[in-house]
Amino acid sequence: MRSYMIIGVAMVLAACATPEQRSAQMQHEVDMMIAEYGPACEKLGYRADTDGWRDCILRLNTRETIVRYASRPTMSTCFGHRGFFHCSTF
Repeated sequence: MRSYMIIGVAMVLAACATPEQRSAQMQHEVDMMIAEYGPACEKLGYRADTDGWRDCILRLNTRETIVRYASRPTMSTCFGHRGFFHCSTF
């Protein structure tokens, strides 16, 4: 029970980020995508710092994210009565 409370408090505190902190986090994520996918997009023929190059980076990141999350096991639960069901998948 105590561990649930600690986890709950940690989640609440993590949600209390300033706009500057959220902006810095997003910039860090973009920098990581550029470092990871930028060279691959250049090898595919896109010039660095062009719109096509940026689009290539976003497409490669999206593809990897879809593959990563599609392979995770999921669980569905449904409850309700005839005519009305509420199902959730996680």
